[in-house]
Amino acid sequence: MIPWVPTSNKPLLIPLIDLHCHSTVSDGTLTPTELVGHAATLGVGVLALTDHDDVAGLDDARRAAEGAGIALVNGVEISVTWGSRTIHLVGLRIDPAGAALYDGLARIRESRVGRAERIAAELDKAGIHGSLEGAYEFAEGGIIGRTHFARFLVSRGHAKDIRTVFKKFLVKGKPGHVSHRWAELGEAVEWIRSAGGIAVLAHPGRYDMGRTTLENLLAEFKEAGGTAIEVISGSHSLDMNRHMAEVAVRHGFLASRGSDYHGPDQSYFGMDKLPPLPLTCTPVWHDWHDLKMFMADSHEGFPHPCPLPAPAAGVLAGCPTLCGDHGGMGEGDEVSLRDCRYNPLAPAA
Repeated sequence: MIPWVPTSNKPLLIPLIDLHCHSTVSDGTLTPTELVGHAATLGVGVLALTDHDDVAGLDDARRAAEGAGIALVNGVEISVTWGSRTIHLVGLRIDPAGAALYDGLARIRESRVGRAERIAAELDKAGIHGSLEGAYEFAEGGIIGRTHFARFLVSRGHAKDIRTVFKKFLVKGKPGHVSHRWAELGEAVEWIRSAGGIAVLAHPGRYDMGRTTLENLLAEFKEAGGTAIEVISGSHSLDMNRHMAEVAVRHGFLASRGSDYHGPDQSYFGMDKLPPLPLTCTPVWHDWHDLKMFMADSHEGFPHPCPLPAPAAGVLAGCPTLCGDHGGMGEGDEVSLRDCRYNPLAPAA
């Protein structure tokens, strides 16, 4: 059974969906199995594991998800160079064995080794020694990235936390920064699509770019075959969430929702703390029929009385799930999950 998330003294009827999180395979601090277990305790019913440039954790995560009654979505987060900027694409519902995707990710992982050596050389110049070995210790056998260097720097007292590291080190103009070319935008989208997946622009509000530059990125992403953006993200402020909802509607993108969870004390938002998608957006999962069947089989007793009052202004701010749409019904009215277009059981539009 999917675990319920309590609200007041009544059960909340719709399981949480988180389509962006990381494990120790990349730069998270929980193993895939531990991550799924953590998600289950929070009431997450649909989870995508989206490690950076690697899909090695999906098998372990799936085994754990089957035991926890969670629907696992195969995912990955691909590092991309667009112009002179680094951006990230999330691939959802991928076949991890897809040849183009598999080969492309292997190429990126190989390039990370040389990048790590260059980062360590730059830190050496700043008088910080042993960073390469230290970063690999934090990587615990997974891919190597800047976050592992950041954890090393914190452990040596060079910064109080990872957020501070990325203000003092590893960014442009600071010790440890190196430039790097990742995958091209078009080829990364093609890798995802060739593996049967959906290409999602990750946390678009996090990139330091003006409106015109963002519009250009979105246009190129859509032309390449991208179909969704993360509207709700653990990397966004609440204002940015609202802005990205407007952007998604204006450009005709589907909307995704993900915490970008990296582990306890590593993330801005926990899996259970994200707001729901605004009603104006079409969820990226709106036509995932197999997911709806899984969720239907994992729940009992339809319809249920909704535990929350009808929304006053289009969005039910008090609902921590993806609902917020009661069709004008009031508190205590019979509302079937199948009638809510924001949860996985809703019929496709």
